[in-house]
Amino acid sequence: MNELNIEHRITEVEQRARSNTHRLEKLEPIVDEIHTMSKTMVQLVEAVKHTNESVQGLDEKVDRLDNRVDVMERSPAEDAKKYKNTAITAIISTVAGAFATGVFFLIAQFI
Repeated sequence: MNELNIEHRITEVEQRARSNTHRLEKLEPIVDEIHTMSKTMVQLVEAVKHTNESVQGLDEKVDRLDNRVDVMERSPAEDAKKYKNTAITAIISTVAGAFATGVFFLIAQFI
């Protein structure tokens, strides 16, 4: 290779190096921003994870409260059924007792 050819190639390499340097200088802030965003995303994921855990805990508490409310809502209806059954039993017992007394009274008059 002659000196002119070598000088020409060195000049091209230097120009290419300058061009690459400018391109790298433009990319450095972008890379820094990407790192910052990556760190922020990690923090956000941790916050969302913590929030999800809190929501799960609240869901469990709500389920327990829902069960307790269901029991409390059913209690008056169950009590009313018991009172109704007791009243019906008392009425039937009274009618049966009166009928039995009447039958005994009639039997006692014929004897």
